[in-house]
Amino acid sequence: MAKITVFDHPLIQHKISILRSKETDRKDFRELVSEITMFMSYEALRDLPLKEVDVETPLTVTKTKMLSGDAIAVVPILRAGLGMVNGLLNMVPNAAVGHIGLYRDETTLEPHEYYCKLPPRIENRQIIVLDPMLATGGSAVAAMNFIKQHGGKKIKFMCLIAAPIGLQVLSEAHPDVEIYCAHLDERLNERGYILPGLGDAGDRLFGTL
Repeated sequence: MAKITVFDHPLIQHKISILRSKETDRKDFRELVSEITMFMSYEALRDLPLKEVDVETPLTVTKTKMLSGDAIAVVPILRAGLGMVNGLLNMVPNAAVGHIGLYRDETTLEPHEYYCKLPPRIENRQIIVLDPMLATGGSAVAAMNFIKQHGGKKIKFMCLIAAPIGLQVLSEAHPDVEIYCAHLDERLNERGYILPGLGDAGDRLFGTL
């Protein structure tokens, strides 16, 4: 079974509550998604590899630690995952960024790939896959499959809102993938949307309501 972290930090829960509100406008919604992602990244990136380097301070030369080599790749699932990218890049500005494009068949709820572009040396990187919503789990599972087919090995998944079935499906399909979730919601409705949720994250991010 995958390692699952559901955050209980008061600041994250406060921001999730504002994010849910239908009164939250597009600008604030985007900022909140980025801020929550940034808070979550402290825990999700806790085990990034470090290397020892020499740094010259104004007083002396000292040995200190920095991120090692091809440390991280950020891979949003298009399109909603794009809203989380800047929050992570604020913490790791030099991270490489890839993209996976998936759309969900509204009848079968099955995911379909239309784009996959990953950074070079993906097999050496810690990969962080981003998607605000983990609903049925189908898109997340498909994304992990594509990444592994391209050589990715060390993968973590970050979402803002998850349904119990989504967590179960992803963790069973890819027990080696660590999952980080800002809030676990109640269930899915008949259309596969998370309840109480926050609506369609992509529509709210990009104004396509």
